[in-house]
Amino acid sequence: MKKTILTTLTVFCLAVLAMAQEPKDTFTPSGSASAKIFTDFRSTFSDGKTASAFEISRAYFGYGYNFSKEFSGKITLDVADPGVGGLQMTAYLKNASLQYALKGFTANFGLVSTTQYAVQEDFWANRYVQKTFQDYFGLNPSADLGLGLAYKFNKYVKVDLSFYNGEGYKKVQADSTFQTAIGLTLTPVKGLTIRGSYDTMTKKGVDQTTISAFAGYSADMFSLAFEYNTQNNHKMVNDNNFGGPSVYGSISPVKKVKIYARYDDLSSNTLAGKTADWNLSKDGTMLIAGIEYAPVKGVKLSPNFQGWTPADKTKKTSSSAMLNCEIKF
Repeated sequence: MKKTILTTLTVFCLAVLAMAQEPKDTFTPSGSASAKIFTDFRSTFSDGKTASAFEISRAYFGYGYNFSKEFSGKITLDVADPGVGGLQMTAYLKNASLQYALKGFTANFGLVSTTQYAVQEDFWANRYVQKTFQDYFGLNPSADLGLGLAYKFNKYVKVDLSFYNGEGYKKVQADSTFQTAIGLTLTPVKGLTIRGSYDTMTKKGVDQTTISAFAGYSADMFSLAFEYNTQNNHKMVNDNNFGGPSVYGSISPVKKVKIYARYDDLSSNTLAGKTADWNLSKDGTMLIAGIEYAPVKGVKLSPNFQGWTPADKTKKTSSSAMLNCEIKF
C-alpha cells in the first residue's frame, strides 16, 4: 500500500511539472471570504413527550485564494455542537488545502473534502436540513487529511482516486492506516448522473470496505435520486456490516419554492451466535418531507417534518416539526 501511494504521488508530481507553463494572459491573485450558517427551531415528539428548542447547528467560515489560474487554496472553520459533554459549540478545522487544476485534471492536497458522497450531497441539496445517508449514519466523514485526484475525460466521464488518513477531520492524528477511495461518475445524457464508488482501509488485518451506487436525474422543475450504500467490517470489527437505500426528490411548482421528500432505511446483519442485529439500537427508517422557500439569494427557509422509526420494536418512534434556515454569504 505504501509503495502504491508513493508511486502515485511521484507520478502526480511529474504530471504537475510537465503541465506547468507560463500564463499567456495577465493574472491577478485574489481571494474572498465566505460564511454559511445552519439554524433551526424544532419540536420533537416521542412517547407522549414534547421538547422544543432554537438551535444553531452549524456555522462555516472560510477563505479562498487564487494564487494563479492553476493553483488555489482554501481554509474552512466548522463551528458546531459537539453532541457530548458540557460544551455548547466546538470549532474544527474542516478544510485546509491546496488545489491544482488544469484541462480536466484536478488535485487537492491537505485537509480536503472527501469524494464518496459529494455528488449525492449536491443532488440532495438540503444539507442544512439533514446530512446525506453516508454522513448521517457514520459510514464516512465529509473531510479528511489526504490527496484527491480527479480527471474529467469529457462531459460524459469523470474518475477520481483519493488517499485519506481515514480518521476524518475531527481526529487527524497520523498513523500507518490509509483509506483508498475510487469513483466513477457518468453523465450519459443531460440531467442524468450515475456514480459508483468504492473505498477500503485495513487495520490489524481487518478490511473495512464501502460500496456506493447512485443514480439521479435533475431538470428545471424536479429531481429524483436513488442511492444504495453498504459497509463491511464497520470500524474494523469483523462482520459488522450495515447499509441500505436512500431515495429523495423534489419539485419546484413556482419560482423560489421547492417541495422535497426523502426516505432512508438502515439495517445491519446478525452475528453468529446472536439473536439480534449488531446495530439494532441505531437501525431504522427515516422520513423527511418539507417545503423550501428562498426569498433572496443566500437565504433558504424550510418548514419540514422528520420522522424516525427504530428497527428495535421496544423503542418508541419519534418525530420532529422543524423550521430550518440556511444563511450563506
